[in-house]
Amino acid sequence: MSNLSNKVQLIGNLGQDPETVNLNDGKKLVKFSLATTDRYTNKLGEQVTDTQWHRIVAFNGTANIISEYVKKGNKIGVEGKLVTRQWEDKSGEKRYTTEVVCDQVLMLGGKA
Repeated sequence: MSNLSNKVQLIGNLGQDPETVNLNDGKKLVKFSLATTDRYTNKLGEQVTDTQWHRIVAFNGTANIISEYVKKGNKIGVEGKLVTRQWEDKSGEKRYTTEVVCDQVLMLGGKA
């Protein structure tokens, strides 16, 4: 069960084309937003659509695949782990973000 300690699997649609960054050490990074949507009926019998946005980053081989084949609107599956990082902005305030560091991607067809 140790492999399940920090594992995330999401299926959704890209909100924008992936942004590619070439790092100083020769490695590649891609980042993009992935929308997941949940639909349900509330207590009043109304249909509700709840869309959540997730920040996704990928490195090296996975980044190469994503940057070459994945575009805005595509439906994909990603698997990876949650990582929270912090930094100080220009005014000295601490900022935080939580991202999925993707190590596997599955193309699920065109736009949804």
